[in-house]
Amino acid sequence: MKTQIFLVMATVAMMALPAFAQPQTSVEVTKGTGTATVTGTTKVTATVVEIDPATRTVTLKDKRGHIVDVEVGEEARNFDQLKVGDVVTTEYREAMSLSLSKTSGPRSASERTMEQRSAPGAKPGGTIGREITVMADVVAVNAKAKTVTLKGPHNTVDVIVEDPEQMKNIRKGDQVQVVYTEAVAISVTPGMSK
Repeated sequence: MKTQIFLVMATVAMMALPAFAQPQTSVEVTKGTGTATVTGTTKVTATVVEIDPATRTVTLKDKRGHIVDVEVGEEARNFDQLKVGDVVTTEYREAMSLSLSKTSGPRSASERTMEQRSAPGAKPGGTIGREITVMADVVAVNAKAKTVTLKGPHNTVDVIVEDPEQMKNIRKGDQVQVVYTEAVAISVTPGMSK
């Protein structure tokens, strides 16, 4: 439960940064026989301009001069290692892959949480994420609309399949695997010495 709360807090902190900074964003699409993966990454960099140890608040400033205060929770190790001038980089990565899984069995969903914190004594940072794997049944295929309707254990969704070769391989009654991952990584590097 603490991990989920931290993931939400880290994501909220990361989302606050793009509101004041111009994030670097990239999208990558990978296709193979019977599989497709879309990965999006957003990266934001800012400099620590003020630290309030009493409230664990760090003031960050981007290259355009926009400023935001971020409250750092107790679960973040090594807060005392932060220094004015340090550079904070936040990277949010989201990926979804769809692959044919010509197997039989019940529809299912599973979730795995991944967490890595900085070592004691190092600069604060770490990565937290989750991976959700769903086995779903193909209940409809609409080649003209390039959509496949998938029924998982909890709901039914339409997925757009752009690749005509993949559409040829998908049939009503097949089972597919959908894997969704998201992760937030925060790193701190020492600022330039004056």
